[in-house]
Amino acid sequence: MPEILAMAASSRAPIGKESLIAENGLRNQKKGNRGMDESELLTVPDGWKEPPFTKDDNPRGLLEESSFATLFPKYREAYLKECWPLVQKALHEHYVNATLDLIEGSMTVSTTKKTFDPYIIIRARDLIKLLARSVPFEQAIRILQDDTACDIVKIGSLVRNKERFVKRRQRLIGPKGSTLKVRKVVLDTMKNIHPIYNIKTLMIKRELSKDAELRSQNWERFLPQFKHKNLNKRKEPKKKTVKKEYTPFPPPQPESQIDKELASGEYFLKESQKKQQRMEQIKAKQAEAISKRQTERNKAFIPPKEKPVMKPQKASAETKIDIAVLKEKVKKAKKKKLGALTAEEIKLKMEPDEKKQKKK
Repeated sequence: MPEILAMAASSRAPIGKESLIAENGLRNQKKGNRGMDESELLTVPDGWKEPPFTKDDNPRGLLEESSFATLFPKYREAYLKECWPLVQKALHEHYVNATLDLIEGSMTVSTTKKTFDPYIIIRARDLIKLLARSVPFEQAIRILQDDTACDIVKIGSLVRNKERFVKRRQRLIGPKGSTLKVRKVVLDTMKNIHPIYNIKTLMIKRELSKDAELRSQNWERFLPQFKHKNLNKRKEPKKKTVKKEYTPFPPPQPESQIDKELASGEYFLKESQKKQQRMEQIKAKQAEAISKRQTERNKAFIPPKEKPVMKPQKASAETKIDIAVLKEKVKKAKKKKLGALTAEEIKLKMEPDEKKQKKK
């Protein structure tokens, strides 16, 4: 507290010559800036980098110690055990302690008295989170740099259906298991918007940022407009529940067993009479069951329905067989030997022989 009060007191000190010169210089600079274009003031010049935070910016260190811890899965234990000396060495340069607890399965980072950068503990926290989520050490260590940031998106609770979740997550995974590194793209993908639309807009924005004239203009007219259209109609349930009309009166109270017995008169019967009535009901049920069983057994003895006998139709006059012609064919077949020539074939063979004899 004395240090803070001393700083406050020094800020209220009387203004000297140097402070007046600095104030006049700022006023002149503001006057000169009024003549400049506003787009030039808004844009960051190429190659400009924010100066790094050094020990001279905070020579007295931090007042309180802060720490962060995170759990890691069992399958990451072997990898973390190997690369943990490198993690400790990288964090020790920024005066941050790192401990690995293999029994509890946790990693912890904490500041020390020599830590001068107040934001380094946040970067160390992100480092152990990335290591716990299967990011290699070579990639995760880049988070300690000022120009690098990370964002961990939990997508497990965004989609209820497991099959849909797996399909949409597959869209995010690229070659060699590399995933998309833009939060909006990831969230839109889990909402069933394909990442190609967002990637296309990012490519267009990168090209537009190169143009000096379009840099300060609105880019909405150049960007593609995506309209989500659900073409598949919602399937209607088979059983539709019809809502009953609202009535302020409660439903009637159901009848109890005693009310039913009073209505049927069974309540006033003696115990022996009730027992006899129950036995009659049991016998009636048994008789029904026996009769059903008997009918099922008798089904096997029921003869099947016979098909009606078809009477042979009388042969018409056209379809009558000529018996005489058949007899002649049979006689010819008997006279003819197997492989023997017919009378016509014999005549055809004899004709050339007769012609030769006549010539002689």
